[in-house]
Amino acid sequence: MRLGLIGFVAGCVALQMQATLPPVWLPLGVLVLCLSLAGVTRRLPMLFPVLLVASTIAAGFGWSDWRAQQRLAVALSPAWEGKDIIATGVVAELPQTGDDATRFLFHIESSNAGDAVPPRVRLSWYGARTWGNVGEEDAKPDRRAGIPDLQPGQRWQLTLRLKRPHSLINPGGFDGEYAMLADNIRAVGYVRTGKRAQNIAVDGAGTGFGIGVERWRASVRRHILDALPDARYAAVIVALVVGDQSGIARDDWELFRRTGISHLVSISGLHITMIAGLFAALWMALWRRSFGLARWLRTPLPLRMPAPRAGAIAAMLAAFGYCLLAGMGVPAQRTLLMLSTVAIARLTDRNVPASLSLCWAAAVVAVVDPWAVMSAGFWLSFGAVAIIFIAAQMALDGRANDGKTDGWIERSRRAMAGATRIQFAVTFGLLPLTLLLFQQTSVVSTAANGLAIPSVSFVTTPLALIGAALPEPLAQPVLMLAEATFRWLVVWLEWLATPRWSVWVAPIAPMWALLLSMAGAALLLVPGGMRAWAWRAQGALLLLPLVLARVPLPSPGEFRLVAFDIGQGAAALVETANHRLLFDTGPRYSDHADAAGRVITPYLRAHGVDALDALVVSHEDSDHAGGTETVIGAVPVRTMLASLPPGHALRGVADENGIRFADCLAGQAWTWDGVVFEVLHPRRLPAQRERVSSNARSCVLRIANGRHAALLTGDIEAAQENALIAAEAPEPLMADILLVPHHGSKTSSSGAFLNAVSPQVAVFQVGYRNRYGHPHPQVWQRYVARDIDGLRTDKTGAVVIQTDGDVLDIQTARTMRPRYWSSAQEVEPLATATGDLDAQP
Repeated sequence: MRLGLIGFVAGCVALQMQATLPPVWLPLGVLVLCLSLAGVTRRLPMLFPVLLVASTIAAGFGWSDWRAQQRLAVALSPAWEGKDIIATGVVAELPQTGDDATRFLFHIESSNAGDAVPPRVRLSWYGARTWGNVGEEDAKPDRRAGIPDLQPGQRWQLTLRLKRPHSLINPGGFDGEYAMLADNIRAVGYVRTGKRAQNIAVDGAGTGFGIGVERWRASVRRHILDALPDARYAAVIVALVVGDQSGIARDDWELFRRTGISHLVSISGLHITMIAGLFAALWMALWRRSFGLARWLRTPLPLRMPAPRAGAIAAMLAAFGYCLLAGMGVPAQRTLLMLSTVAIARLTDRNVPASLSLCWAAAVVAVVDPWAVMSAGFWLSFGAVAIIFIAAQMALDGRANDGKTDGWIERSRRAMAGATRIQFAVTFGLLPLTLLLFQQTSVVSTAANGLAIPSVSFVTTPLALIGAALPEPLAQPVLMLAEATFRWLVVWLEWLATPRWSVWVAPIAPMWALLLSMAGAALLLVPGGMRAWAWRAQGALLLLPLVLARVPLPSPGEFRLVAFDIGQGAAALVETANHRLLFDTGPRYSDHADAAGRVITPYLRAHGVDALDALVVSHEDSDHAGGTETVIGAVPVRTMLASLPPGHALRGVADENGIRFADCLAGQAWTWDGVVFEVLHPRRLPAQRERVSSNARSCVLRIANGRHAALLTGDIEAAQENALIAAEAPEPLMADILLVPHHGSKTSSSGAFLNAVSPQVAVFQVGYRNRYGHPHPQVWQRYVARDIDGLRTDKTGAVVIQTDGDVLDIQTARTMRPRYWSSAQEVEPLATATGDLDAQP
């Protein structure tokens, strides 16, 4: 049974790894064939189980295939991308409020586009401020002005701009397109104008059970925030009660990650189990006493139903209610299914092993949501529970073999020791998976969780739930106490997170090292006390390849260029055998998000880049310099070259962090590992009062190794291109790799410049359906006319180019990991791109 359930989950995983969806009849045929052969070979003890497992794998594959076919069939028509759509619908989920926008799920009932628009779309309603190539001086004080107080169930008539699901794709990075498919979001966009059409939808779309639950969650969130208007960690209390984590600050998340308690700052399985247990204990106590009504009842309640059965029902209902309040995430689903399995076993007088319960829960989650099997939460959640089962069973076996009867002091000591062992088992058992998913793990997580788990689970969360259930004014003191307990915990966490070594960062390991480490983690959990030390020692040795793994670096005399997919902006990493240079840091998306935090620093961490020898900021525009502070805060930077006006804030940031700063100036040159770096522009530093545009000041960097060269150009325009042609002899300006000037703007990439550079490949770093229309159609045609291979990051994802002797190895992120949901399969060919104008905040 267990192998069959695991096989079904494996089939779901196999489907999600496919580049294209096979026809549904193919896995169905394999399933029928396996079942037929199983019937024929029933008496063969070796072949029969194999065929049954193969049939469950085919069933999981086919089920996921059919679900994916159904979901992909619903999509926004390309003809309606970027056009005004007037739609009437209902706010379908708890909105997430940010500093500059409210993001919400909108269920469309009717629109002027008819069936060309999918019914479920994810929208952003922006306030007075939008982000683009603007500086801080353009910020308005009230960035949420004009955003209404959206609540689930409200009906609105909105004017929308939508686009098909599309996300940034970088090697090893987060795949937003998959996340949108898993959430059944088939279009995203923003609100241009809107007005309330009706408070509650009359056709049922706003009055169903789901909408009722979302209204309940919204009212609870509002109740908590009203009671804690100025509390530092009010957003954490909201997350613990209703599962809404949107209000937690980025700095707080960084603290939780560094200490390894992120799993607690949400409604985890531990919280749900604790609440279910408390309800079961309370209900059984009342049931045994017939709620004080025994003298008036003909038959006392325990005689009608045993108290354990009544407690099982109470536990299941309490868990279900809490999961609804949490939003039914994967950990909540897993816990609910496991508790339901135990409760049903109790009601039917069956004894279900914990491992079988876990397998059933995983299979049911895969049936309900086949895309959950690719989420980090799925594997961490089920992996942690499996390890806890193993560690707990080891502790029970050891106690049974002991045979001693101890007093309460000894029992308390054993309980503390057992909890510590379980925490160590979870930490080391999940180490390979954690490094695979996040490329880092908290060294201090055991100490942090040792206090955080009992504090959050048995103090903060119960107080938060009680406060959320109480009316005003009784709720406020309870909620304030809950928030205070978490604030006191943070003091301990901040002390633990202070050392740089509190987080161990490891690059992505090869698959063979990962498999060895998983075997090593299993050996570390072998029971047997001191008798198993030899096995555990071998397990520790098997972890070494994971610890020592390093990403291959270019050979001496070669270089690798990574042009990141960061939307409308620029950022590129240049690597030689022993040095790293980052050219620009991408755009700033909002107050709390930038390209460096979302793309660049995760890539550096995953690929073992622990320091930058040089950071070059071509000019001060926010689409090139927006992530500079984030990069400096994430990794040590030795030298910073930048073309910035006098007094710019980034000069002070470099000085505060002890970074050597120099202005970009033509003639600067250095050699790393046989690769020459040379600054070609600007030719001179502008005078103090000279009015020079930021684009005209752009730093231009040429990288060459004698066989290949790359030219990184910032936002130079035609005037600066002509100056370069005039100043440089033809050969020093030539490069077979060109980071296209100004993203392909019509003011750059002149014919004379392209003739002088004569590139083989040109990389356009542009955003999907960007509002500037980059690359301009005429500019694109200039590259096409010269047979230059044009690569647009909005179509290809990140571009990775590595020199290898006389060969240029060119790869794109979407071809490195092709998947059936990729928007690359839906867009038009590059040669016919038109650069539609689509102004989006």
